[in-house]
Amino acid sequence: MYKNFYGLREKPFSLLPDPGFLYPSEKHQMALALLEYSLMNHASFSVITGGIGTGKTTLIRQLLNQLGRDVTVGLISNTHRSFGDLLQWILMAYSLDYAGKDKVGMYQAFVDFLVAEYARNRRTVLIIDEAQNMAPETLEELRMLSNVNADKDQVLQVFLVGQAGLRDLLRRPDLEQFAQRISVDYHLEPLGADETRDYIRHRMTVAGGNPELFDDGACEAVFQNSRGVPRLINLLCDTALVYGYAEQVQRINAKLVEDVAGEKRKGGIFPGMWRADGADFDGLGPDSETDAPRHSSGPATRVPTVKKNFE
Repeated sequence: MYKNFYGLREKPFSLLPDPGFLYPSEKHQMALALLEYSLMNHASFSVITGGIGTGKTTLIRQLLNQLGRDVTVGLISNTHRSFGDLLQWILMAYSLDYAGKDKVGMYQAFVDFLVAEYARNRRTVLIIDEAQNMAPETLEELRMLSNVNADKDQVLQVFLVGQAGLRDLLRRPDLEQFAQRISVDYHLEPLGADETRDYIRHRMTVAGGNPELFDDGACEAVFQNSRGVPRLINLLCDTALVYGYAEQVQRINAKLVEDVAGEKRKGGIFPGMWRADGADFDGLGPDSETDAPRHSSGPATRVPTVKKNFE
């Protein structure tokens, strides 16, 4: 609708994770550097956490894009506490047959796969998204599975990605042995005010538009109403472009952004909206999951999905 009007090649604020739009904030650069470090140093377990919409999935996709062809990756997403046998989902992640196998048979099939990949000088990486929803017993099973790394060379590396509840989960006394095997642990915070402005202008530039389309006041209004959460920034900015097109304005200003935010609040379903004075509209405040979260959001209810090998 608005792409031609604003001279854009593509939508700059899509909600779909796209590493091509990754804004290299200090926080995201640090997280990516730690992920790369853990890969290079064959770390057994790495953990990346962050609030809803802070860019965790985009980071993982960027990491996948950078992997060499000597890495076999299995990705499990949308876990929940009753998602079934962990080994079954792991075998599915690597397109391995699990039908008719008991637990011992599935374990042996996976070990044989790891050994075969290692013999071909290939590394095996398992990424588990939404890991905060896993039961402690499942995490302990994952730790036991990692015992296959008996020698100095790691044949299996595991990346756990999730919300802040994952950190709380890993602090449990019964998961102390698991926590001691984590080599990299990073929590991704929301963007600051200046980073939010630069984020908006970065995405406008990547999309082929005028980076100054959102003036300074508009960028500040976006920050105040999103508290720097990238997904909420995208929601506000995308809708602001629709409003701007409808009103045929050449630049997006603070008033237009506030109008968008006001309409979102009226709907009552837009998460994590704040007033400029810092008070929250919907019960979410600076200690909420959206902004530097500290508490688990509880188990999800979606059916787990598996994305297969990336090479």
